[in-house]
Amino acid sequence: MSDSIKHECGLAFIRLRKPFAHYHQQYGTSFYGINKLFLLMEKQHNRGQDGAGFATIKLNAEPGHPYMRRIRSNVTQPIVDIMQQVKKEIDGVEKHYPDLRKHPGMTKGYLSFMGEVLMGHMRYGTQGRNNIEYCHPFVKADINPNKHLVMAGNFNLVNTKELFDKLHKEDLANLKADSDLAAMIETIHAKMVKQIDSAFGKHDWKKILGESTATFDGGFVAGGLCGNGDAFVVRDKNGIRPCFYYIDDEVIVAASERPAIMTAFKVPIESIQELPKGHALIVNADGEYAVEQILEEAPQTSCSFERIYFSRGSDADIYNERKNLGRALSEQVLKAINHDLRNTIFSFIPNTAETAFYGLIKGAEAYLNNIKIQRITSWEKEYDEEKLAEMINRRVRIEKLAIKDAKIRTFINDDESRNELVQHAYDITYGTVRPGIDNIVIIDDSIVRGTTLRESVIRMLDRLGAKKIYIVSSAPQIRYPDCYGIDMSKMGEFIAFQAAVELLKDNNNISKLDTIHTQIHEAEKANTLHTANFVKQVYEDFSPEQINAKIATMLRAEDINAEVEIIYQSIEGLRMACPNHTGDWYFTGNYPTPGGNSVVNRAFANYMLGKVGRGY
Repeated sequence: MSDSIKHECGLAFIRLRKPFAHYHQQYGTSFYGINKLFLLMEKQHNRGQDGAGFATIKLNAEPGHPYMRRIRSNVTQPIVDIMQQVKKEIDGVEKHYPDLRKHPGMTKGYLSFMGEVLMGHMRYGTQGRNNIEYCHPFVKADINPNKHLVMAGNFNLVNTKELFDKLHKEDLANLKADSDLAAMIETIHAKMVKQIDSAFGKHDWKKILGESTATFDGGFVAGGLCGNGDAFVVRDKNGIRPCFYYIDDEVIVAASERPAIMTAFKVPIESIQELPKGHALIVNADGEYAVEQILEEAPQTSCSFERIYFSRGSDADIYNERKNLGRALSEQVLKAINHDLRNTIFSFIPNTAETAFYGLIKGAEAYLNNIKIQRITSWEKEYDEEKLAEMINRRVRIEKLAIKDAKIRTFINDDESRNELVQHAYDITYGTVRPGIDNIVIIDDSIVRGTTLRESVIRMLDRLGAKKIYIVSSAPQIRYPDCYGIDMSKMGEFIAFQAAVELLKDNNNISKLDTIHTQIHEAEKANTLHTANFVKQVYEDFSPEQINAKIATMLRAEDINAEVEIIYQSIEGLRMACPNHTGDWYFTGNYPTPGGNSVVNRAFANYMLGKVGRGY
């Protein structure tokens, strides 16, 4: 993706169902659980590289002995850092007990992290909050293991303030009151403590989680570990954020990415289940488990951006969907280039647009093959071997034009010097384009802000001397902020929104923005901000093609020689390619929860008032 956007986060959970001695005998190490957890984390590092966390719970710990261990890191390679901290502890103990590894039963007593219930987390910091206090897991500590709770997750809640308002202020010590995880763990913990105090028995997790999560507005997958050894993983009622699980007689595993489980445990895709929306995977301290529905039925609106960009492309379904996204664009692209494949070169923005590129090429090849058949059959017998060979050997022209360079850093602070370096974030393959003759078609995952396209990619491609440059987005126009886990929250940063504003100016209708702002202000006073997305009106007078054209003029700097055209995926193409993931609010403005409408309206109001920050 040329525009860097961030997504939070990734979850990894393992419950060992056998004694440590079993894994030592079967796999040669009593560290089987922690090795697998770190592998799960590493195979999901694409979901968060600003920080990581790790927590374990020991089952049946002796009273008065530590039963929980947590490590968090926000250094450059946080997962590696956590692993090194674990290794340091092992090395330290082995100095006194060299045969420690030969005695699995001893490891639990001598090593603080040796627990049967394990959870890992990878995060992207949002809004500049990368300090370690915001790294998951969070801990709600209690001397009584039944009231001790550890939580981590992949989510954004849009009603964090409202959740805190319902909690007693004295309960909020030592937690970040602007953190949605803090609001989540406080809410669940309050229900948990109330239930255990009244029941004097086992936790009723179905009731605790159902009552708690019913108050959450957002998209979430959250994992929790109780000090008594119980654990859970819960998913929001719309299935916005992804979660998968695998269970056998040795382990219970859950993660944000299906391929991570397949790789870590060497199991086939058929063995892995998707945690249904509005359900919780509940694991009791005795190792028994259940998948329980805890939230009311709601439409499935799984995040489509997971399919386009964030999830690992090694997942079989995601790989095919990304190819289909490219294939869905082929007819539109062929029409734009007037079907001139002879003088057009196709390429992609590395690295995540490569799969969609394959689909785009498949569509172009299908067209070309059809042309070959028509031409050859029209010749009847009026051809020779050379003419036939020339026709059969025609190919769609493919080159690797863009090369992603390592991030360029500078100590020079002036804008001109920094902009000069930004222009070289990508490099080009010289000698591939016939100057003044060839067109370039280059596909990207999505175009959010357009900054890198304008300042780097288009300038870089222009140096090749192409007649025309077509920038193709495998995602539709991003028009609205996200509030369910992706760091896209500022309305004014979206190039599609900027283009619509410019079109309003061109049509002497810029006052429409003030009208919308007034509607939002009145709705906020009437406490109805959540009932409608007023910002849709910004786009209602313009076709997607008109906005595409305006974006092209905005991204083409005055010193660019080539013509520039922007082609976005259609909503219909998106739904064809990803039929089971209909969460498309960033494209359509159709938010699955009321809080989404509140967020987009506040984001617009912030834009109008010149306020910096997100709308939730």
